[in-house]
Amino acid sequence: MFDAIWMGLGSILGTGIFVSIGLAAGIAGPSVIVAIALAAFVATFNALSAAQLAAAHPVSGGTYEYGYHFLRPVWGFLAGWLFLLAKSASAATAALGFAGYVLTMLGLGNVSHAMVAAGVVIVLTSVVLLGARRTSHVNTLIVSVTLVALVAFVAAGVYRQLVAADSLHFQPFFRGADDKAVTLNLFEATALMFVAYTGYGRIATMAEEVENPRKVIPRAVIVTLVVSGALYIGVSVAGIGSVGADFLYRATEGEAAPLTLAARTFGIPYLPELIAIGAATAMLGVLLNLVLGLSRVLLAMGRRGDMPEVVARVDERHNSPWVAVAIMGGVIALLTLVGSVKTTWSFSALTVLLYYSITNAAALAIPSDQRLYPRWISWAGLTACVFLTFFIDPAVWISGATLAGVGLIWFFVARFCAMRRKA
Repeated sequence: MFDAIWMGLGSILGTGIFVSIGLAAGIAGPSVIVAIALAAFVATFNALSAAQLAAAHPVSGGTYEYGYHFLRPVWGFLAGWLFLLAKSASAATAALGFAGYVLTMLGLGNVSHAMVAAGVVIVLTSVVLLGARRTSHVNTLIVSVTLVALVAFVAAGVYRQLVAADSLHFQPFFRGADDKAVTLNLFEATALMFVAYTGYGRIATMAEEVENPRKVIPRAVIVTLVVSGALYIGVSVAGIGSVGADFLYRATEGEAAPLTLAARTFGIPYLPELIAIGAATAMLGVLLNLVLGLSRVLLAMGRRGDMPEVVARVDERHNSPWVAVAIMGGVIALLTLVGSVKTTWSFSALTVLLYYSITNAAALAIPSDQRLYPRWISWAGLTACVFLTFFIDPAVWISGATLAGVGLIWFFVARFCAMRRKA
């Protein structure tokens, strides 16, 4: 139980809390606190659906495998394709965030964040090619450093507000010229913050690694979401109350290091450096996890024939799917050159929501005798995911729909060619 919770926190506490809060705060203002809570509820429904699937079909591969097993091959393929798109964008955001915090700490704000981020991805991909893994010991160290940094930030920010007795940064609480604008902003922020919780999927895919998964996985998911949600709200209250939502947004879009820049206004020695170190280690851990996870999904798709067979090649010396690792590392490095954390994170939000829509649909197909929870939980998750996609930037929708269409064309053409060869 403890290891599963710690693994979940290690997968969640990264880019979301150090970067995306600033983006969401710029959209919704102080009401991002409400968006964080709403995103946690949506994440809970999705996490329970994922936990049910992991218990009913305990294999690695996530919704890619669940779609094949409980739905149809096209839904399994689409889930795998969306996972590659979503998590590649998340990894690029993590790399940009890492570069932002490190360069800000070192006073090198004029250096290109995108080039540093791309370099970090290349180096980390090379390390993974040599067979590196994120061990439980490394995960524990990363989570510990991250928690210390976040608790210190929250404590300092709340103390400053108590001393100043100033609540102006929370007024107006909701952002928008009218009720419609307020609603649009709130739900767009919720969509962005939902992605910040999706590390719970790492727990759900541990069904083959834990004892009594039907009991341990659901409990670990809920505890992880409660703890991470409390930290998200604490950081947003401390940050917005101290420097304001607009400050956090500008710091995110500019230097991609909102918490370090906010901490500098607290006047506490070494706190900004502690925040930067916590952010850098957390996002390096997230980046390593994503390179490993993405390469394994691509490997699985290659073995099934959904991707060219070459991606399924494994280096026997290091037991590493070197082609899949190199491809995903290259894709992530290219995405970092976009240079905008808002663009990469928004794209990730859309594709993640679509991915978890398929997750919930697969959970609805679980036979009644294998279910852990009532069907309304999966219906709630499916409805919420589809609903939130409509609040993503239309430009992101166009690019996401186009790439999803490219994936589906590839799937049907590959299936047609495979049938012709068999005939």
